[in-house]
Amino acid sequence: MHNSQPDTKAREVAFYYPGWIWHDGDSLKNLLLFFDGIALLVPDYMQDLVDQVDYELTVPLLDAGLLHRLKPEELVDEAATENLVHSLANILGTGALDSLASEATQFHGLSYSRLGGFGNRWLADRIICELKARGLARDSEDGVSVPLHPQVHALVLVLLAQILRPYGERQGLVLQPATDQVQLVESLREVLSLQSTPSAGHVVATDFATVGVDLSHVPLDEVLSFREEQGASYRAYARSVRSFMRDMSLLDEKARAEAQKDRIEEIQDLESSLSRRTQDCWKRPASFGLSIAGAAWSALTGDFIGPLISGGQELLRDQEGSPADCEAYSYLFRAKRRFGA
Repeated sequence: MHNSQPDTKAREVAFYYPGWIWHDGDSLKNLLLFFDGIALLVPDYMQDLVDQVDYELTVPLLDAGLLHRLKPEELVDEAATENLVHSLANILGTGALDSLASEATQFHGLSYSRLGGFGNRWLADRIICELKARGLARDSEDGVSVPLHPQVHALVLVLLAQILRPYGERQGLVLQPATDQVQLVESLREVLSLQSTPSAGHVVATDFATVGVDLSHVPLDEVLSFREEQGASYRAYARSVRSFMRDMSLLDEKARAEAQKDRIEEIQDLESSLSRRTQDCWKRPASFGLSIAGAAWSALTGDFIGPLISGGQELLRDQEGSPADCEAYSYLFRAKRRFGA
């Protein structure tokens, strides 16, 4: 088994979800330009499978210190389990999931560890029982996972991508949720809007922007070489779209309309610059897109779901102990012009 040692300086890594392994490994090469690496949440009993599923990509990334396998048995501790269970209970209480039980669909197994079974077994069992009572979960068939309705399965992983963000600091990582499945970002937006009020933050989403060529078929060593030369500009772009999302969501409607035009033009200039860089290098049409969706809240607003899934109430303090803002967000990426897929 490979292990990568974190540097003393925190690195911003793409925290891929929903799966314990990526949906399309080749398309993830593009993310290496925008982040300092990639992190996966892999249950202990699946750790060795990561290499077997995509050996040609995982092994070089692990050896280069660019792939981090995080264990839910360690990360989903008691506090994270409490956040997950309380968030799920709050969503269930809105009735937003009531119609799912009547659907005839194949359930998807989710590891007990990602449901918080190692953090607080009593709370994890309690929410599982509640989901069973509502027809949204079933008894385990293998002793390590729980079958969930596919939309509930996705919801848990969407919530975990937010709840576990602060936990990357233990390994010198800043976790940046990222997915290639647009329906999950839509699910996040729906969750953030459940209790949204004008004072509690506005969900903001950037449009898909073409910011480079598709590197899926470019050898990994060439991608890493280009990353060494140009990666700083791409990482600056990823930070700029996150800053845009955060700034816009904290403004009221009038102020947001006034500020949005200038910020969008600024981001578009960065997009054009990045597209030119990759086209000049590989002589291919631009075909990789990146966007972000999310919201930020002031700790003083009293909103529940947003602050809870973006770190928990106990984290809403700055270094001096004053109330701090919080945010929940996800990057969405697409290659080969499948932006609408």
